[in-house]
Amino acid sequence: MAERSFAKEVEKLRLTAGEEFAGEGILAVTKALLQSGVGYVAGYQGAPISHLMDVLADARDILEELGVRFEASASEATAAATLAASVHYPIRGAVTFKAPVGTNVASDALANLASGGVTGGALVIVGEDYGEGSSIMQERSHAFAMKSQIWLLDPRPNLPSIVDSVEHGFALSEASNTPVMLQMRIRACHVHGRFVAKDNRRPPTTVVDALESPRRDTARIVLPPASFVHEHEKIDIRWPAAIDYVKRHNLNEVFGPAESAVGIVLQGGLYNGVIRALQRLGLADAGGDSRIPLYVLNVAYPLIEDEFLTFCAGKQAVLVVEEGQPNYIEQAFGAMLHKQASETKLAGKDPFPMAGEYTGQVMLDGLRGFLAAHAPDLLSDRDRSPNRAVVPVDDATLSQNVPVRPAGFCIGCPERPIFAAMKLVEKDLGPHHVAADIGCHLFSILPPFSIGATTMGYGLGPASSAALNGSAKKRSISVIGDGGFWHNGLSSGIGNAVFNKNDGVIMIVDNYYSAATGGQDILSSRATNRSRSTRHPIETAVRGVGVTWVRTVDRTYDVNRMKAVLEEALTTDEPGPKVIVASSECMLNRQRREKPLVAAAMTRGERVVKQRFGVDEDICTGDHACIRLSGCPSLSVKRLDDPLRDDPVASIDNSCVGCGNCGEVADAAVLCPSFWRADIVHNPSRWERFAAGLRLRVIGWLQERRARRRLSFGAEVA
Repeated sequence: MAERSFAKEVEKLRLTAGEEFAGEGILAVTKALLQSGVGYVAGYQGAPISHLMDVLADARDILEELGVRFEASASEATAAATLAASVHYPIRGAVTFKAPVGTNVASDALANLASGGVTGGALVIVGEDYGEGSSIMQERSHAFAMKSQIWLLDPRPNLPSIVDSVEHGFALSEASNTPVMLQMRIRACHVHGRFVAKDNRRPPTTVVDALESPRRDTARIVLPPASFVHEHEKIDIRWPAAIDYVKRHNLNEVFGPAESAVGIVLQGGLYNGVIRALQRLGLADAGGDSRIPLYVLNVAYPLIEDEFLTFCAGKQAVLVVEEGQPNYIEQAFGAMLHKQASETKLAGKDPFPMAGEYTGQVMLDGLRGFLAAHAPDLLSDRDRSPNRAVVPVDDATLSQNVPVRPAGFCIGCPERPIFAAMKLVEKDLGPHHVAADIGCHLFSILPPFSIGATTMGYGLGPASSAALNGSAKKRSISVIGDGGFWHNGLSSGIGNAVFNKNDGVIMIVDNYYSAATGGQDILSSRATNRSRSTRHPIETAVRGVGVTWVRTVDRTYDVNRMKAVLEEALTTDEPGPKVIVASSECMLNRQRREKPLVAAAMTRGERVVKQRFGVDEDICTGDHACIRLSGCPSLSVKRLDDPLRDDPVASIDNSCVGCGNCGEVADAAVLCPSFWRADIVHNPSRWERFAAGLRLRVIGWLQERRARRRLSFGAEVA
């Protein structure tokens, strides 16, 4: 169950030639795929590209009408290998995944694909997750494209440019027999806009046609001696063909005046940021017309030497706006200028920082610094001033004024009690080495739990503790999610541990979905999916590869049970890996699933019971250990009006979803009995209304009786 449904939006995919499409970047990519006659699409979800997979899933009926095969892949490697269908057959195929981690996982398949080349157009749509909005290591896809000679498109972030890049991407791939990578930055994925639609095209050759008429060409198979020939083909045939296509179709763009003392070369994806900075400097108008020449690289690789040198002709200095490090584009253009003995000065990472996202302020400061050095006459007196630079705020000042807000689990998350139990076990058995994994459970590394020492990649939690298995008294603990487990953890983690007779503990967090990527169904999902096979238990798979010690906890909110199972796994004498499957449904997906049903039932007048939890202020001592072992955002503190109670007490706000974790933690830690649960009944029966009225009358009578007996001090009478 994906976090967002595109069931209504996908109807826009039926628009025909001449009609105007209005919507989000991701939806525009899907429309462009259908307009290009794509034959099959596959991929693995991951921000910022997850929604593309969700759109494709919701557009299943439209894809089937056109004869397009769609598959949610088990991993990025699976997705990339799917493009093998375009090696021998003239079928256009596209795959998508998050980059650079997805590119890393898919690297073997992509390298082989790029070596042998393709017949049909092969498009790799990568969600470039770089900068302050990223959740991963800071790398770029550019290096991989260069290494394997996969052409890299980086379109300007507006819908017409994105759609053109998809269509040209397929054509460029076919013209040069080379796979093409389309880089979709975070902002490009979610930008809104309009473009004129074209008719959807049924693929001339479908996957069914390929099955009926199989082909093979040993020259395209990566095996000596063909593999030695492939390298020469890349340089002698495919590269020139790609450059010719890029030049003939003007895929790179030039804006601004024909003559100027300076110019700017930029990656297409950074166009909006550059234009906005120029507007703030008074060098571009609201329509985007620039007073400085711009050479926009919608094709970031390969670079076109004669285009660049023509742009530089007659200019004293040119700035390369290239986000991230290393500065591949700047180095390549610098070599071109040097080879031509050009007098044009090249700037890049001197006015701009070496690393980090080019935010609005960074872009403004970088452009101002370049112009102040090479064309100060273009700047106003205010912008030309050396005192105009923004003074950075030091970390100490920030820490004093901005409260720390570490990322954490959602309200009611079933993973929170797992780590509360681990903290309680740590108190009894001491600390253990904990290897973490990619997924929601990675938040356990941060306060209040502070559990976890490493994270090496999606599904690699158990593998990352493989070396830490010896004859020590303590065992290592590895944490992996159900998404990572099915991604590659079953073989690289569990199977590896069985084969090497590792003695560690492996905790598999099963929340029924690939929750961290948006709540998509996976093999072990409990949901019924009409186009996917689900309900395959993780425990069955684990036992299938040879694990003998397996425990399944069906309700992770039972902290006492979680604690007992963990202690047993860490102390049992049974050899081999100990696997715990901790299962409870992701609370976000549960709320998405249940809230509409509950609202509909209440509208029909049906009886509905909702649970709420609270804290008895008279009993709570203000110890706050419950908060330290929970960290739930709905659990806070409150000061009382009682002058004899100085310490704030625990309090639960209205965001509570009634999971009961706070009370379970309090019980497991033997903290206090101050937590209470209330059942809120909507549309109660007559008997319930009568009983509620009776209770209120009895309570009111008791309150009045207590008030009459209370000692009071009246005013003295003169």
